Amino acid sequence: MARVVSLFLPSWSTDRVRRKASAAAPSAEAPLVLIGREGSRRAVAAVDAAAYGAGLRVGMAATKAQALVRDLIVQDADPAADAEALERLAIWALRFAPIVAPDPPNGLVIDTTGADHLHGGEAAMLETLVGRLAIAGAHARAAVADTWGAAHAIARHVERPIAIARARHGSAAFAELPLEALRIQPSTATALRTLGFQSIGDLLAQPRAPLALRFGPELGRRIDQALGDAAEPIEPIRPRGLIEVRRAFAEPIGAAETIARYVGKLVNELCERLEEHGLGARRLDLICRRVDNDAQAVRVGMAMPVCDAKRLTRLLCDKIETIAPGFGIELMTLAATVAEPLKRQQVVSSLIEETVADVSDLVDTLMNRVGERAIYRFAPVASDVPERSVCRVPAMAADSGADWPGHWPRPSRLLAHPEPVETVALLPDHPPVSFTWRGVRRRVRRADGPERVFGEWWKRDAELVAVRDYFRVEDDAGERYWLYRAGDGEDAATGSHRWFLHGVFG
Repeated sequence: MARVVSLFLPSWSTDRVRRKASAAAPSAEAPLVLIGREGSRRAVAAVDAAAYGAGLRVGMAATKAQALVRDLIVQDADPAADAEALERLAIWALRFAPIVAPDPPNGLVIDTTGADHLHGGEAAMLETLVGRLAIAGAHARAAVADTWGAAHAIARHVERPIAIARARHGSAAFAELPLEALRIQPSTATALRTLGFQSIGDLLAQPRAPLALRFGPELGRRIDQALGDAAEPIEPIRPRGLIEVRRAFAEPIGAAETIARYVGKLVNELCERLEEHGLGARRLDLICRRVDNDAQAVRVGMAMPVCDAKRLTRLLCDKIETIAPGFGIELMTLAATVAEPLKRQQVVSSLIEETVADVSDLVDTLMNRVGERAIYRFAPVASDVPERSVCRVPAMAADSGADWPGHWPRPSRLLAHPEPVETVALLPDHPPVSFTWRGVRRRVRRADGPERVFGEWWKRDAELVAVRDYFRVEDDAGERYWLYRAGDGEDAATGSHRWFLHGVFG
């Protein structure tokens, strides 16, 4: 089932101006408008949120806008710069899916079919997309639906930063939206309202023939595109210098074996191109264009730069089952959308030097099945606070050189959050005699400690005098736990003096 994301940037032009000005940019509370020309008339071409809240609208005369809002910031509009910036944003968005295209004047369209699981699901993917743009200073709303038309309508007419329409939603996802959500001409929407139509659902309940006779074929085409009854191909953007190979077929192909054979040929051609530039692929995008102009995309990622044709072919062929050839594929395109310099390594005989097992092939296989976020390893961090002394890094990330502390034992399992326990203990330096964790009382047989850990005062003022005293304890059953008391046992300013269980020894 196809899934399409529509990204809406309501104040794209003014956001671009603010980002370009950087430190010299006006504050977000100051109303900003961009002025363009409509013939000999100077009119408002774009408004930011503050200006919109003050009652200014696109198309308003520039003199009227300046008269309505005091201290209004006015700058010249630059549609060419807006379009160029939108293309750069589309290239950046290629990290989310292979098929991305600008949706002028203030949006993107992304075909995420089969790619959302690589980013933790549709909700996590949209949150990441909108969140990163917010950090960069661009306000955005995103919606995902079965069709471009439906996603476009929801993103622009549902007042939520993120909207997810259920799969196979039909007309239910957009029937209540206004007529303008169909991407029809304003004059057509005005004429339809004159006839009594208020929402898309009102149109869907009417016969098509009278509507087509009065308004032409455009209205019916937009309805069919939103419903998925008419194709609306997305022409993906391609960055300059992209290493890409393609093959067109005189007769469309559809069998899985045939697709796999030509995938192998394309990979061989691509690897030859990569070797000429001394590069290895970190991400491959295979796009299969069908005879009905629909595109089927496959993406594979690698933990390290790879230029091994056999390995890349296997990774792509593992996903052939996700390609729906329909009535046949007439064009296949394979691109290395992320390529990095390839590090050559000399092969050393195992009789001279012990070789290190290469697990990158296994990591690539797992990563493309369950997602890049699901494959990681732990690395040490220079911090005495236990929950900050470890972080997740990519499975094949280079060694940072940091090492785990060895002066005090650490539990094999560290809880995500310390859990409170009830204890019987003498203050200030004695371990607990017994403790109750998750409803089970355990009597302490042996204990070692305390190990005092101080707060990191340079990070938070609350940790300026914070103290934890950790104890390793063993109960009657031989199970060993890592407990700590918040505070030094004497001064209330150092902590609450409550006890917590932070880890379990294996």
